[in-house]
Formats: sequence, C-alpha cells, structure tokens
Amino acid sequence: MSGQPLALYVHWPFCVSKCPYCDFNSHVRTHIDEAAWREALLADLAHEAALMPGRTLTSIFFGGGTPSLMETQTVTAVIEAACGHWSPAEKIEITLEANPNSVEAARFADLACAGVNRLSLGLQSFDDEALRFLGRAHSAREGFRALEIAQKNFRRVSFDLIYALPGDSEAAWSATLAQALSLGTSHLSLYQLTVEPGTRFAALERAGSLAQLDSDTAALLYELTAAMTSAAGLPAYEISNYARRGQESRHNLTYWRYDDYVGIGPGAHGRRLGMRTERHRKPENFLGATARCGHGIVEEALLTPTQAADEALVMGLRLSEGIDAAAIANRFGSPEIVDWQQVDRLVGSGHLVRDDTHMRLTSSGRLLLDYILGEIAAPAAASQPKVLAVAS
Repeated sequence: MSGQPLALYVHWPFCVSKCPYCDFNSHVRTHIDEAAWREALLADLAHEAALMPGRTLTSIFFGGGTPSLMETQTVTAVIEAACGHWSPAEKIEITLEANPNSVEAARFADLACAGVNRLSLGLQSFDDEALRFLGRAHSAREGFRALEIAQKNFRRVSFDLIYALPGDSEAAWSATLAQALSLGTSHLSLYQLTVEPGTRFAALERAGSLAQLDSDTAALLYELTAAMTSAAGLPAYEISNYARRGQESRHNLTYWRYDDYVGIGPGAHGRRLGMRTERHRKPENFLGATARCGHGIVEEALLTPTQAADEALVMGLRLSEGIDAAAIANRFGSPEIVDWQQVDRLVGSGHLVRDDTHMRLTSSGRLLLDYILGEIAAPAAASQPKVLAVAS
C-alpha cells in the first residue's frame, strides 16, 4: 500500500453556540484547555499513522464544530505532524471550516500562514432574518466582509448556503443564488434545510411550531439550483456541491469515491484497510481515552466485501460521474451489487442513465436518491460489520 493516497479528517468539536438545525457532534464549553487538546489530537494522529505507513497524504480537512476557533498553533502542529507521518502530495489540499463572525475572520491570515490553502465558510444565508431563524451568530454584513477577507487570504474559497426554509419561494431563492454566483468563488455547497432528529428544530416541529417547506416547492428549488449553477459554469458534481471544473473538494471526493481516510478527534469516523473506525463522541471521553490508550477509538469494525461494496454504491451514486457497479463488485470481491432489472426499469422511467460501464442519476433521479438506492440494491443477507475492538 506504499504511496497509496490517503486523506485526513480532523474534528474540532467546540462551538460558541449550538444551531437549531445542527446534528453534528458539536459542543459548547466555557473553558477549553487548548494544550491538552493539541496533545490529544497529535496522539490520535500518531496512532493512525503507525497503522498506515508509507501513504501519500492528498488532503487534510478540519471540520467541526467550529475549527476556526482553534488556536493557530494547534492547526500548525496537526498539519506539520501529518506531513511528517506521511508524504504530502505536491498539491495537497488543506481545508478548514470557518464561521464568518469578525473575531474568526481576523485570524484568516494566520490560518493561511499555518498551511491552510482552502477555506469553507459557513455563510448559510445573506438575509439577517433567516440567519436569526437558523441560530447563526453573525450578520449578513459580517458574512460578506468575512468572504472578502477569505478571498484575499486563500486561493480557494467555498461557502455554504441553506435554502428551502419555511416560506421560501422560487423568486427569493433565485435572487439569493444569483447573488451567490456573482461573488467569485469556484465552489458552493447548497443544502436544503432538513429537520434532523434530536435537534431543536425537531422539537419545534413536534410541537407544531415549525412547518417545513412542502416537497413540491423544495423539488422546484432544487431543479432551479441545478439549472442556475450549471449556466454559471459551476455544475453539480455531487448532490449538494457545485464547482468549476478542477475546483471540486478533493477531500470530499475521497469519501464519495470510497477511498481510505483517517478520522481523528471526537466522534470522527474513518475508513482504512477495509475497516470502519469511530472515535468517542463526548469531548471529555475522547480526552480520557487518548490519555489511557494513546488514541480516541471507541470502535473498529471489519467490513465484509458485500458491506464495503454496498457503501461504495451508496456514496458513489451521489456523484454526477456515477459509478461503475461491476468495477466496485470486482474491487471488493463481492457478488453483484445491483439488481440490473431494476436499473433498467429506472432507466426507462428517466431516473437513471446507463452506458457500457457507468450508471448515473438524472436530474429527476437526484431528487429520489434514497428511493433509487433501495430499489437497485441487489438482495443480500443482512449482516453487521465484525467488531474487532471496543474501548471504554
């Protein structure tokens, strides 16, 4: 496996506040011992590096939580350690997620000096009322200013927007998206609002205080998004991600193409050498585990060939490039992974397209991804990954 590509995900779990739509592993703490966290992340990283020697590091992604709250010293230490454990690719991509409030934006230059070369900015909306609804701590004005600062300090900048909010319309979203496309970035992540279990929005919905946008309007907004981004030269390359050619997130492509990646930090997931890894979610439990064991792993599970092939199908079909089902089955030594009779039926209904090697979702098929996956998956005996290690 020497020289094989590898991606690194680093999870920083802390936020200033918890957004009502967020179901990520994020936590609010009044005090954070940065030195202890730096030591823990470096220990967790060293553990993974010892298991994956000789790889070429193609990307690092600092996610969260709010990793722009990390001290620059910690970001620098992780980048330097990772590039010491593995050989960095010539054009390694190093992304950090950031919030656009003025305090964090003031640190963008330092983050660039630390080695970050791509910033993912959580703008979420250009409208102050929508930002308040989403529980965001910044204003629209701060968002535009942060984007301006980011573009001065990083060669590659992406930003997120959330749409299909309650009461959203084609006219309103069209105006917002046109503005987004005029701001000069080469990558956009555009997510429809979803109410996830365990979030404050879920509680409001149960109480009858929140009504989601109707599905027909949400579908129209998704189709509008695809048309406008494509016309602007940033076509969809994944269900919710849009980019100019060559500006796709190389790190996220690692996930969707089902290649190996290491995940460190609280709640981080990884996939290496046919094994799924998961870290302790609670920050205090993660710190305790790294102190005791030298790593934060709570579970490792060996995937069967059928499970790995099925996951590769699920991830790969999100991409506009589609999948080569036969190549996936061959890669994992798995039986046939799709029901070709069902594939042909969905080709006939206009939800899939198929050529000699690949199948891809059509624009209408992207709206029904979960349904399509359920229809085309080849029947297989249900099984669970073999758990090899559990730490307390």
